[in-house]
Amino acid sequence: MAEQKATNVHRHEGDINSTHRNQLLGQKGATIWFTGLSGSGKSTVAVALENALHKAGRLSYRLDGDNVRLGINKNLGFSAEDRTENIRRIGEIAKLFVDTGVITLSSFVSPYRADRDIVRDLHIEAGMDFIEVFVDVPLDVAESRDPKGLYKKARAGEIKNFTGIDDPYEAPNNAEVVLNSHEMSLEQEVEILLSLLTERGII
Repeated sequence: MAEQKATNVHRHEGDINSTHRNQLLGQKGATIWFTGLSGSGKSTVAVALENALHKAGRLSYRLDGDNVRLGINKNLGFSAEDRTENIRRIGEIAKLFVDTGVITLSSFVSPYRADRDIVRDLHIEAGMDFIEVFVDVPLDVAESRDPKGLYKKARAGEIKNFTGIDDPYEAPNNAEVVLNSHEMSLEQEVEILLSLLTERGII
């Protein structure tokens, strides 16, 4: 966990808490954390789930890797240390959204198991739902898709520390959901996720 550097700081609680906000929205805030190789289909299924939730009148917000790195995490690169800090910050942001009652769809390669476990623990300690979704495809499938041409650049040595090529991806051991996007339709993936959200009383 990140070290607390600021001193003499104390949490200030108001009169309205997450239970009140959940009641107002008619749903329960939760983080759905999509992890997998670049090109596995994380963002694709997150966008599809976001659309399905919107049609059902449910409030969600999608956090996506490049979008976050263009803003709050623009000062971070792709070293192991920067990846860890990237995921830590995103985990804290996701918690804030969950506290407001929003279903938060987080799509990040997040290659290191320990980093994802930190985010899970942040949610558990706060009494919040955290659902890890492993979008699992073989490397050759992800590389054949290569929507941004990143694998090609990594193979050519133009990109360093690229997950799956010269940096490892540590698959989840106990993800709540495993989606094999190369063997399933997008509709099937969304239906699985909606069913789980319903079972957990999130929607």
